[in-house]
Amino acid sequence: MEHVVYLDAKAKELDKLRNGEKCMIIRGATGRKFPYGRVFVSETLWFIENSGDGMVRGKAVVKNVLNSDKLDDSEALGLISDYQSKLCLAPDQIKRWGGKRYLVLIEVEKYLEVTPFRIDRSSFGNMDDWLPVEAIGDIVKPVH
Repeated sequence: MEHVVYLDAKAKELDKLRNGEKCMIIRGATGRKFPYGRVFVSETLWFIENSGDGMVRGKAVVKNVLNSDKLDDSEALGLISDYQSKLCLAPDQIKRWGGKRYLVLIEVEKYLEVTPFRIDRSSFGNMDDWLPVEAIGDIVKPVH
């Protein structure tokens, strides 16, 4: 399985991955929604900025995954604090994720820039910032 992951452009997450300042992605929800329990070591993550031009610009390999148990606010913030050196979150991101009941922390390695390309989101319905795909080649948009 591969995953297309939208990163927070305002928080410069892609730049932080690129320069090695960040090596962990966080997702969370009040329930166990995707990608909870569905991301595994050695899978590939493909990165797009959420307010950019819609182009995939980088990729990395999953090194480690932590799916939390149900958390209250203080436990969520504590977990984020424990991993902040790898997450490198901005204060508004800490606030956003700190209120979630279930967190997924995905450590990545082997970040690589890729020749930018577009993907076809039409088969994903309303999935927002995390798109699972069997193979990235299945959703690459042809260049016209």
